[in-house]
Amino acid sequence: MARSRHYYIRRFHRYFGLVLGVQFLFWTLGGLYFSWNDIDKVHGDHLRKEKRYLPASLDLVSPQVALKHLQTTTVVDSLNSIQLIEVLGVPTYQIRYFSTDAGAQRTQEGGSHGGGHAGATSKVQLANATTGQLVAPLSKESAVQVALSNVVEPAQVQKVEYLTQVGGHHEYREKPLPAWAITFREPNCTAYVSAELGTFQAIRHNQWRVFDFLWMLHTMDFQSRDNIGNVLLKAFSFFGLLTVLSGFLLYFVSSSAVRQAKKKPGAHRV
Repeated sequence: MARSRHYYIRRFHRYFGLVLGVQFLFWTLGGLYFSWNDIDKVHGDHLRKEKRYLPASLDLVSPQVALKHLQTTTVVDSLNSIQLIEVLGVPTYQIRYFSTDAGAQRTQEGGSHGGGHAGATSKVQLANATTGQLVAPLSKESAVQVALSNVVEPAQVQKVEYLTQVGGHHEYREKPLPAWAITFREPNCTAYVSAELGTFQAIRHNQWRVFDFLWMLHTMDFQSRDNIGNVLLKAFSFFGLLTVLSGFLLYFVSSSAVRQAKKKPGAHRV
């Protein structure tokens, strides 16, 4: 009976170890890369210029002025937020609002958002904070300038793309769309600028891309890469635990020291 139990434990440990071993290797490689790399460099902070702030001496108009201009062109159901930002040195109001205008175009920020009530769409409008005049979404030229003002020099533009949708594996996934993707030859990276928000969103480079690929292998989310609660990961974690426990059990039942201890006369006598 003991031999049969030993046999089945060994077979379980061997085959499950073979199946799970590849994923264990991915987890180990990913853990090494994650722990040995500075997360700030992975995010590309070393490729970005120091953040600039607006002076306190600005002569600004009330956001209500910009709202009145906006209400003459579109239906404003309710406000989400009004934020003061800087766009190419110009103080700008970033107005997020909900509209029930049937012709309104939905602003994608990692997915659609509901509005103040059913049927409302989330929108963004920029306005000059010194005059209240509405500002159009960033053009290609303006987006390139925003990117250049955020990326360290020398910054040599190689390619510019306009993104209206991205897949689940895209390096700009779950970020505001539409957006401009500005790829630089030097430094070797791609900067993403939101057209409607008017702001620099993210910077991607090879170190981040390796991190992202290993993260996908680590989480075993081969659809969107970021779901750490997926069924596959849970299953492999559970069976991985069983494999480790079977290894301990296999050592116990096959250990000569344990067998000799059991055979010692009077081992259980007081």
